[in-house]
Amino acid sequence: MTAERQPIVTISYCIGCNWLLRASWMGQELLSTFQSQLGGVTLVPSDIGGTYEICVGDTVLWERKRDGGFPDVKELKSRVRDHIAPEQDLGHLDR
Repeated sequence: MTAERQPIVTISYCIGCNWLLRASWMGQELLSTFQSQLGGVTLVPSDIGGTYEICVGDTVLWERKRDGGFPDVKELKSRVRDHIAPEQDLGHLDR
């Protein structure tokens, strides 16, 4: 599968809350785990206070206000895996 056809994860984050480091760390974790399944991770700064949203394409996988805070890495990777590669084993995270 070429990168053009692979899903892109978008992480939108509030710049006023200084959540860039959190967003970039989560993006790095996703790219490390889904190296051949993702076409990339895009970080999108937002002026809207409290924004923290993680999407794959048009599907919102996590929204800070809706889902109650920030996802832990296990939950985030599980949601991304379930959306893009349900057959993939996440190793120790699945135990």
